[in-house]
Amino acid sequence: MTDATAEADLVTVFKALGHPTRLAILEWLKEPESFPPQDRPATEVGVCLKHIQARAGISQSTASQFMAILQRAGLVTCTRIGQWSHYRRDEPAIAALGEAVARTV
Repeated sequence: MTDATAEADLVTVFKALGHPTRLAILEWLKEPESFPPQDRPATEVGVCLKHIQARAGISQSTASQFMAILQRAGLVTCTRIGQWSHYRRDEPAIAALGEAVARTV
């Protein structure tokens, strides 16, 4: 990865984290068991978008947009189960982010 690519990746991540609700969602996903029960354990598949939407108090389309931004930034992963999207933090990517910030900033 070139320095320019690494810097562009960091800019994408910081833009994703630049909205208070997206930052809060990432924090909430640290404890997926704090969301309502689902058919499959949230620790395995992630938290259903409808639960994220309800906690954030935002529309379904806004929740989808926010999660897409976090996913493009590499901060969350998505698992589709039928018509439902489940999200969880990408812990290795978040750890790598910390290292990248330490090297760059």
